[in-house]
Amino acid sequence: MGAIALHHQITGRREAPAVLLLNSLGSTLEMWERQVPALAEQFLVVRCDTRGHGESPVPPGPYVIDDFVDDAIALLDNLGIERVNVAGLSLGGMVAMRLAANNPGRVERLALFCTSAQLGPPETWTERAATVRANGTAAVADAVVARWLTEARRATDPQTTEYLRDMVASTPADGYAACCDAIRELDLRADLASITAPTLVVAGSDDPSTPPVHLQAIAAGIAGARLLEVPQCAHMATIDQPDAVTTALVEHFTAAADHG
Repeated sequence: MGAIALHHQITGRREAPAVLLLNSLGSTLEMWERQVPALAEQFLVVRCDTRGHGESPVPPGPYVIDDFVDDAIALLDNLGIERVNVAGLSLGGMVAMRLAANNPGRVERLALFCTSAQLGPPETWTERAATVRANGTAAVADAVVARWLTEARRATDPQTTEYLRDMVASTPADGYAACCDAIRELDLRADLASITAPTLVVAGSDDPSTPPVHLQAIAAGIAGARLLEVPQCAHMATIDQPDAVTTALVEHFTAAADHG
């Protein structure tokens, strides 16, 4: 099966430089909601639901990382966008790395959040996929959100915690599980040297899913990459520390103007 048509939303001015935002496993395009207003002041912001998630189709699995890249390229082609700034978190960051490595001419600048070039052990993903296929995504929702937000944030913001739990629980089981299969097989370590876009790598200091060491390895593998660690931040940085993420994104993506 080839690329699928992703559900997407567009915000901002059509003539502005474009930004593509790619999502984590178990989330929808709403995970970037807090970043859109500031980005849309200067960019055409394109958000999409990953295959198997949200309102996008759920093609039969298994999926591999290049399936997600093909979907993203097809979306850009359909929108007439030749070059784009790309930001991705977790699975979205994995897709962004592969996209930038294999299609350097399409990526202006790259921002990678709370992600990994290889996220083992494989058994973790096999087990999670099996759980979801047997019992649905609601079976893992509480555990996922416990990694997405710091304990302090969950304690003081039960509304956001429940909102995110519902987001995970509403993800189609087949799509979620097929994405787990793709992450299990993923190894992008050899791709990092092929990434030529100026890259910002952002770690959450309290991220149990992709601890800072994963982001340090990515930054070390991409020539000229800049590493930023956000304090008091778990895996879903866009929601756990939205202001820090927004500031980092705007500064990184507008820096292109400073370099001609």
